[in-house]
Amino acid sequence: MKAATKNSSVNFGFLADNDPLFVQLASAAENAFFSDPNTTLIKLRQLGEALAQHIAALAGIEFDDKTTQADLIYKIHREFKLEPVVKEMFHILRLEGNKATHQFKTQHKEAINGLLVARKLAIWFHQSFGKSGSQFKPGPFVPPADPSEQLRKLQTEITQLKNDFQQANIDLHTSQQLNELVAQEKTEYEALALSMDEESRLLARQAAEHEKALQAQRKDYETKIKALQVRLAAADEKTKNAHRSQINKNTQAATQHIVLDEALTRILIDQQLVEAGWHTDSEALTYQNGTRPEKGKNIAIAEWPTQWQGQKGRADYLLFAGLTPIAVVEAKKENTNVAGKISQAERYSKGLVVVTPMLGAWELAGMTVAWPDEHDGHYKVPFVYSCNGRPYVPQLAEQSGTWFRDVRQRSNLKRALPGFHTPDGLLDLLKRSKEEAEKQLKQEPFGYLKIRPYQQKAIEAVEKVLLENRRSALLAMATGTGKTRTIIGLMYRFLKAERFKRILFLVDRTALGQQALDAFNEAPLEQNHTLAKIYNIAELGDMAAEAETRIQVATVQAMVKRIFMSDNPPALDQFDCIIIDEAHRGYTLDQEMTEGELATRDASQYLSSYRRVLEYFDAFKVALTATPAKHTSEIFGKPVYTYSYREAVADDWLIDHEPPIRYETLLTQNGIKFEKGTKVNAINTQTGEIEVARATKWNSLFASTKTSATLILPLL
Repeated sequence: MKAATKNSSVNFGFLADNDPLFVQLASAAENAFFSDPNTTLIKLRQLGEALAQHIAALAGIEFDDKTTQADLIYKIHREFKLEPVVKEMFHILRLEGNKATHQFKTQHKEAINGLLVARKLAIWFHQSFGKSGSQFKPGPFVPPADPSEQLRKLQTEITQLKNDFQQANIDLHTSQQLNELVAQEKTEYEALALSMDEESRLLARQAAEHEKALQAQRKDYETKIKALQVRLAAADEKTKNAHRSQINKNTQAATQHIVLDEALTRILIDQQLVEAGWHTDSEALTYQNGTRPEKGKNIAIAEWPTQWQGQKGRADYLLFAGLTPIAVVEAKKENTNVAGKISQAERYSKGLVVVTPMLGAWELAGMTVAWPDEHDGHYKVPFVYSCNGRPYVPQLAEQSGTWFRDVRQRSNLKRALPGFHTPDGLLDLLKRSKEEAEKQLKQEPFGYLKIRPYQQKAIEAVEKVLLENRRSALLAMATGTGKTRTIIGLMYRFLKAERFKRILFLVDRTALGQQALDAFNEAPLEQNHTLAKIYNIAELGDMAAEAETRIQVATVQAMVKRIFMSDNPPALDQFDCIIIDEAHRGYTLDQEMTEGELATRDASQYLSSYRRVLEYFDAFKVALTATPAKHTSEIFGKPVYTYSYREAVADDWLIDHEPPIRYETLLTQNGIKFEKGTKVNAINTQTGEIEVARATKWNSLFASTKTSATLILPLL
């Protein structure tokens, strides 16, 4: 029997202790694997959805049939601060299930990876909510027999043979050996299709019965979830908090048992590269299998050989933009200091041999030689990464995340990113000359901007920060001194000099965004054209990533939804400059959110989301504020330029306020006096009731009313 037996599951049977529906879904996924791997991934996505709904119901997190899986995972993560790798596994099942539903291109290999990820997630879930808790010891994962294995071996042989013939300048059409392999491939395809069809027909009745049982289980499950939601809603706040605290404790304990073994690490890194736009398969697309770069394709080729100072080594991945090797990726096991392994990726960059038909990245950048190292040799590949598949965790900064360095300049430091750049992003980074842009900025006049002297100084301070290779700049300018006008001039200079390709103007309220858009449409610049007339500006709510868009205006809440609650989040290199208006407001609650924006009512959660948006993009950040708060300086550093209210008044740009006018009333002149024994009405601020008190002497009455009551006084 190629599939699991009816209503059983080879790898997920332990979930029966949690709910029969979970086992039904897992069993359906395993049963479908041989004949329909697409269905396998669809069922695994449904399993992920059921697990997420179960957690949300237990925690009292509200959801209904309109709540998307991405939204629900976000809410759960916000509530319990899930280990990022757990969130990533939920995400993979959701994403791959959606692909299987809409693209119909799933192969058995993707389905096996889906089963492996789903089992890791199921184990974590069972250790968090099962009877045995974190003491549960799962057995090894049992992969199903892969009917496409022989076909993939043939395809590898064909790729290797084609590569050998091309290097030897042999005409592919004249090779009998190649023609025989291609014929075998066709035969294997036909045999696989026939076998899958036969298996599908054999299991058709069983699948129909299974689906019927699944529907019944789903109804029972929905009833159970609704009952749980009602019960938790009726509980008092103390009980709810205790319940959530216990769930958090259990999930954290289960997280300690997650091991990112080699197989899961490979799946996670492959997935991250695929999402960034690289054609990736670290098992099939390897140098040894004959995979080579192709014109017009962006491929991550695994195990590429290099040699440096007599030592041979293989880069875990070499990223090719067409025929150009543009980035090296060093992949490490869990808990390895990935930040410290950037140096190994740098050695691979020096040790790469660029041979025809490959095109060196330095040639693409218009150079005659590769980039020299400060000690010895030359970097043949301009960008290097080090990672272990684990999403970035600030508390474990050097053991997580995707670390990146641009090796073209000695002053460029390594830094942690949430993922990989896109092929277009790296090509833009390669071709965009910082030196030329900064040279043009120095030569660019200020006169046509029609700005004030202190505004010019603010712009020059930000441009100086860029020259120093710093990643952020904070401007502190008093209210009324024209921060928006200053930033319009700065953005125009950045875009005109081609220092940045696309700018995100970030606000925390829709009203502030609209004010900025009005200014972009009105403030005159060169030849009296406005910023909006010169460059394409995407307005609030317009999130389509068009190539010609140079400025995007958006709220923090909208970006949170787009980045963390979407099937198609923006690339981390979509914006290379972020300008944050009213940056000190990052810790405040947004009470003016429009309908459809994310309602975040907890200050710490808002600040966390605010910082996550800023840290998501690989971008230079310019923050504007009149009143720098402590957290503002923690995020952006100390102000690089300050123009205070007093300076503005002294320079006659602002008018100082007049001394306050004091109005005298009978109350302020005579005060309040009560005769001994007078009955006084007072509101008890705790109960809201009016109480009658008898005054003894004024001081004692005043002392008591300050803390627990408010006097009701007649108008004088």
